[in-house]
Amino acid sequence: MKTYFSSFLLLFISISIFSQQPATLAEEIQKGLLQKAQLEKSSLVKNVPFENIGPSVMSGRVVDVDVNPENTTEFYVAYASGGLWHTINNGTTFEPVLDNAETINVGDIAVDWKNGIIWVGTGENNSSRSSYAGIGILKSNDKGKTWQNVGLIDSHHIGRIIINPTNSDEVIVGVTGHLYSNNEERGIYKTTDGGTTWKKTLFINNETGIIDVAYAPDNFNIIYAAAWDKDRKAWNFEGNGSGSGIYKSIDAGNTWNKISLEGSGFPTGNGVGRIGLAVFDSNTLYAVHDSQFRRKDSKKTEKGTGLTKDDFKTMSVDAFLNLEDKKLNRYLKTNGFQEKYRAENVKQMVRSGSVKPIDLAKYLENANAALFDTPVIGAEVYRSDDGGKTWEKTHKEYLDDIFYSYGYYFAQIQVNPANKDHIYISGVPILKSKDGGKTYKSISAENVHADHHSLWINPKNPNHLVNGNDGGVNITYDDGENWIKANQPSVGQFYAINVDHEKPYNVYGGLQDNGVWVGSVNAREDASWHQSGHYPWKSIMGGDGMQVQIDNRDSNIVYTGFQFGNYFRLDRSTDEQTYIQPKHELGESPYRFNWQTPILLSPHNQDILYLGGNKLMRSMNQGDEWTAISNDLTNGGKKGNVAYGTLTSISESVFQFGLIYTGSDDGLVYVTKNAGGNWNKISDSFPKDLWVSRVIASAHKKERVYVSLNGYRWDDFTPYVYMSDNYGQTWKNIGRELPISAVNVIKEDPKNENVLYVGSDNGAYVSLDKGNTWQVFFNGVPNVAVHDIVVQPEANDLLLGTHGRSIYKTNIEPLQNLNAEVLASGLYLYPMSTVKASPRWGSSWSKWLDAYEPSTTIKYYANNSGTATVKIATESGKTLQEFSSDSDKGLNYTEYDLTISDKGRKVLLKEFPDEDITEKKNGKYYLPVGKYEVIISDGKLTEKVPFEIK
Repeated sequence: MKTYFSSFLLLFISISIFSQQPATLAEEIQKGLLQKAQLEKSSLVKNVPFENIGPSVMSGRVVDVDVNPENTTEFYVAYASGGLWHTINNGTTFEPVLDNAETINVGDIAVDWKNGIIWVGTGENNSSRSSYAGIGILKSNDKGKTWQNVGLIDSHHIGRIIINPTNSDEVIVGVTGHLYSNNEERGIYKTTDGGTTWKKTLFINNETGIIDVAYAPDNFNIIYAAAWDKDRKAWNFEGNGSGSGIYKSIDAGNTWNKISLEGSGFPTGNGVGRIGLAVFDSNTLYAVHDSQFRRKDSKKTEKGTGLTKDDFKTMSVDAFLNLEDKKLNRYLKTNGFQEKYRAENVKQMVRSGSVKPIDLAKYLENANAALFDTPVIGAEVYRSDDGGKTWEKTHKEYLDDIFYSYGYYFAQIQVNPANKDHIYISGVPILKSKDGGKTYKSISAENVHADHHSLWINPKNPNHLVNGNDGGVNITYDDGENWIKANQPSVGQFYAINVDHEKPYNVYGGLQDNGVWVGSVNAREDASWHQSGHYPWKSIMGGDGMQVQIDNRDSNIVYTGFQFGNYFRLDRSTDEQTYIQPKHELGESPYRFNWQTPILLSPHNQDILYLGGNKLMRSMNQGDEWTAISNDLTNGGKKGNVAYGTLTSISESVFQFGLIYTGSDDGLVYVTKNAGGNWNKISDSFPKDLWVSRVIASAHKKERVYVSLNGYRWDDFTPYVYMSDNYGQTWKNIGRELPISAVNVIKEDPKNENVLYVGSDNGAYVSLDKGNTWQVFFNGVPNVAVHDIVVQPEANDLLLGTHGRSIYKTNIEPLQNLNAEVLASGLYLYPMSTVKASPRWGSSWSKWLDAYEPSTTIKYYANNSGTATVKIATESGKTLQEFSSDSDKGLNYTEYDLTISDKGRKVLLKEFPDEDITEKKNGKYYLPVGKYEVIISDGKLTEKVPFEIK
């Protein structure tokens, strides 16, 4: 028996280990970056121009700010997944300075202002569900014009970088390490030669990294480091462990000793969570701690007269049946139980044994319950006045409502450089204390977003603060009494986007911690809205914005919501909101809803809405009533504090009502051909346990289906993309040629079945041959995570919803028309758009303003790189303007400013003597209304198309 049990246990452990995907090796990541760089040079679509259409006002998560101490109107802002931005006018405008690097995911920055050197630790320092990994340490010696990777490739996430203020070549880096897997490249690394070589000076274990490093301003030899022992899985997050603690070096980071010891006054043991540090001088320092130790039982307060869910957890059947109906009904109504669950029939269900009293507590449980119902200590602040030998908690009461249960996301503390009793702690709100941490006051005023991650204090004017949070950058000059917002960059972190069919169409999207927004596709994303007071995008939902579905019969009817399946039906014409989350039956296990719960309006009937929990739910009446049309379509979930074993993607075929596919976060894909009558699993051949990031039923062939899998939550960045032409019975791997980067979305072009689009954690790609080969989009799109892709079919626009740089748009008509004939031709000129003439051309209403100069785009395909000659000619072939265009192999775009030369004017007047072609204020002549030709030649081949000015 013992031998059998041991063998069984060994087999179970082996299966558990080998079912997990191994983390991608650093060498493979480097190969992938090199492969992408090569694709950028050879891509047939590298010139396809993308325009960022915003929005910007809600911004995105900031991880660090660094301000020029000699000129505080100049500073850098690092966004978690939106890159590094520079301002020289106090945040009025910003310019990106990391866009030519191999990643724009940032954990921390450090700036050597005297020498113009910037250090970027890539990979976010927080441990959110969308905290993207980096590629080590990037360094710029020219203020961000060029970047060099100087090492620590396998670090993934950087906690902190500090520079010796007297020796800019001496730099210390706290490496947090992998988020979802163990690795050795964690701890403290030091360089004394500007990053040429690194030495690991502190290593605790392969699960514990360094989240914060701080030095004494009066002595760089004295440095403190905060170690963080954590374990994140898709289904659970342990943000604490015995490896967490505080270390000290007295030799500039060469050697370290742990100082948070038993008897020191600072917590020790398994409940120690994330720690933030602030050092005032060689003696005084503070630590803010996310304590995961449980709170001591306090004396029970006098119980109210109403029932709570805890009452039912231990209630006997007899006690339940003896409850007053009025009292029980009050509990049922106030807690949102379905109308059918009222005292009389619930008691009958308990009498029959189909329901137990505890089910009335379980009915209210959801994905957040394990977080918010956990009685941990949470935020606490400690101070040491003897260099870390002893510590004392600064406050007596619990610091509630700061970290809530998301302490892993916070733990930042700062001390006023001029007063050691003035400190700030950052959490959901930001608090200040003027008495060394005994009492606190919130400075989260109007115009300040919640969730704070960075704070800079002006050493020359401590009332001047620059704050970074989930909603961008805020600046105050009166110690937090009043704030201004500096949100010019488009750095929104979208989870999902969608479009309607209005003219012009509207774009919708859900963002991380910034709700759901909608705006016209042609809304001007600039500062002119300040003049009218109306920002062109509108917020229509709060929380973490999620997926959006729009009724194609009436775009005022919108379905959207926030995390964990909290969805609503909105009527934007009346501002009505109807809560539509499906409810499980009393006595059943609660439904599990993913953080980003999938929803889908049926293409066959816009009253039919699908929503995925762990089962697929269907409503025939716009979400008012729901029916589960499947059993559990996952592996059943796992014990943890994050909802898992949930559906992540739903797709219904346009060819047949009820031909539906689902994908789950634990790697399962199912299909039903009869509206849920029966389901077949079609994912057995896929790698196990991976997140199904998208399943798409083809709109070109009934039997065709696409699936993308995402290994991000295993630190597996392999691109998994598959296609089937037989309802998923067999699959073809079409992701092999993609560079290493986890895939978030695959999208089929609605007009050309050979064209596929893919969004990855590091950019966007297109295939012109159904996935056999891939081209990278490059013009205007940085190395950002692309979470969602939508094609607006009437406008032929492709939109990329990014998690860090808001939304990009391009017109894809040339792409859709890249058929075999065009690809085989040596030169192909696309039809020109008609241009409307305007008296504004070349003029302005004031001599002090620049003239308006129009432009139209000439698009052509070339089979070879070189120089092409472009001519604008009359219908009879007489040249009016001529210029050259540098061509790459593939699609090319050249701008034509609608001018004609002096010689061309004479030619045109000779042919049409009655034309009025006068010189404009800018000294140029413009094409008059008429019909013309655009002619392009590469020296061997010549193509021409008509062109009209109306």
